[in-house]
Amino acid sequence: MVLLQLSLVFLVAAVIAVPLAKRFGLGSVLGYLLAGIVVGPWFLALTYDEHKILEFAEFGVVLLLFVIGLELQPTRLWAMRRSVFGTGGSQVLVTALAIFGIAMALDLSFEAALVTGLALSLSSTAFALQMLSERKELTTRHGRISFSILLFQDIAVIPIVALLPLLSPQLLNAGSQSGWIAVAEAVGVIALVIIVGHFALRYVLRLVARFGTDEVFTAMSLLTVIGVAALMEHVGLSMALGAFLAGVLLSESEYRHELEANIEPFKGLFLGLFFMAVGATVNVGLVLEAPWTILALAAGLLVLKFIILLAIGRANRQSWSANRSTALTLCQGGEFAFVILHLGVGSLLISSQTVDLLIVVVTVSMAATPLLFKLHDWLTGRLTKNVEPEYEREISEENQVIIAGFGRVGQVVGRILQARRIGFTALEKSADQVDFVRRFGNKVYYGDASRLELLRAAKADHAVVLVLAVGNVEASLEIARLVRKHFPGLEIHARARNRQHAYALMDLGVEHIMRETFFSSLEIGKEVLVDLGLSERESAETVESFRDHDVHRLFNQREMAGDLNRMAEDHRQWVKELEEMFDEDQKVVEAEQVRPRSD
Repeated sequence: MVLLQLSLVFLVAAVIAVPLAKRFGLGSVLGYLLAGIVVGPWFLALTYDEHKILEFAEFGVVLLLFVIGLELQPTRLWAMRRSVFGTGGSQVLVTALAIFGIAMALDLSFEAALVTGLALSLSSTAFALQMLSERKELTTRHGRISFSILLFQDIAVIPIVALLPLLSPQLLNAGSQSGWIAVAEAVGVIALVIIVGHFALRYVLRLVARFGTDEVFTAMSLLTVIGVAALMEHVGLSMALGAFLAGVLLSESEYRHELEANIEPFKGLFLGLFFMAVGATVNVGLVLEAPWTILALAAGLLVLKFIILLAIGRANRQSWSANRSTALTLCQGGEFAFVILHLGVGSLLISSQTVDLLIVVVTVSMAATPLLFKLHDWLTGRLTKNVEPEYEREISEENQVIIAGFGRVGQVVGRILQARRIGFTALEKSADQVDFVRRFGNKVYYGDASRLELLRAAKADHAVVLVLAVGNVEASLEIARLVRKHFPGLEIHARARNRQHAYALMDLGVEHIMRETFFSSLEIGKEVLVDLGLSERESAETVESFRDHDVHRLFNQREMAGDLNRMAEDHRQWVKELEEMFDEDQKVVEAEQVRPRSD
């Protein structure tokens, strides 16, 4: 009963607070935090044992790191190595050292200063990417630089959460022998996860995809994350570390997009619960007791990170505009700070009082970021009234073509694109078909393209063209409907099974439609005419005239597509007109043949 009541409280709080926060330009993350504060013990007091809820809600961070691991394909990471490991590594290292030095100067212990420096050096991935997306700045130069830095920060979380428990006084006091045993167990489990994940997990997923249902595959997706996370926790390592490793191991798998689509709804729900639980644990009493101290610390954090990011940007010869925007995007604290700080308390490295203070500081810094962006936009508008904004054309690292359905039609299109070295993302619902085409070196992902989460995982918002090659009419129309609603800028080139299918696609606004048997039938008809004695030219002209008239009729009949009687009458009239046209052409040809030639 308590769980049901808590679920009701958090759901109501989220439904009310998040839309309000987004309405005022504050973002959903801040909305979740504010909702947690309101239902927490300092206001409505509707929650029970917020720290227990926080432990449960940290599963959202585990799911987030699994998805991040799925996105970190080794080939992609290698292509971005300079900006990720160079710029991102410099930011984390310099910021952590600077905050560590300040914390030591404020009389924190070495361990507490280390936890503080590492936690506050990170920015909010969810917060920053959401703001860039809402402002349509992900494809600008500062958007790509920000993403690279955030990517390194997400990677850096893994060794941080693995390191802190090893510094725990409990582990160190247990004796050197037991300490070495714990380290050996940890290394052994990591090796086991890598070996099993590389050799066995993909095979199991293939079996589930082939013989199971969508629900079973979703269950297998969750089992993968929960199983690896539980195994890591059993040996004293971070659950997030295990989830991240599992994600990386499956990042090159044909099931990557389907796994991401299955995990995405759970990740969003648990992350929202995590942020609300953090909000519920915020010590509002500290804000009331020392508001100026909180504001000063939050302002100091924002200014320090802003200056460091500016300096790193200038060292990398970034433009002033991109440099300033990057620094503004990433100067706040992040959600992983909450994870690291609570892990530090659990490992007895930092006091709970200090963590309460730092959580409030991070929350205030996140709340201030949208306001800083509004101030930045206002100042930029005042200073550059007559200057046209400079945008860059992104050379996207994502594929610009998505092929939905990789059967006969999709494979032909894919081979044409491959011949021109044009990358594409192929999505296929049949596990057997995925296995078959991959034997010939084709890269295709298992998944149902009629799912919005899968299209988002395949980066449909960055693609240019969707080749709708799905044979099933209902599935084809569902995908077209979904794309038109959520990705209106994505151009659709669709395969139509028949005229009714073509009409239904037209009603959804699809303009580029190819009937799958139409052109092959025209070629067969031309060859038949040649075999019957007509010349190549006559056969080609006959087929071309038929094609033009049929395409014209296809569009003219659209309004009567549901009236079979009208269509039948129109068809009889069309056949009569076509026969009369060919008769006239034949008379012209015969007249030319009997006309006397002049020498």
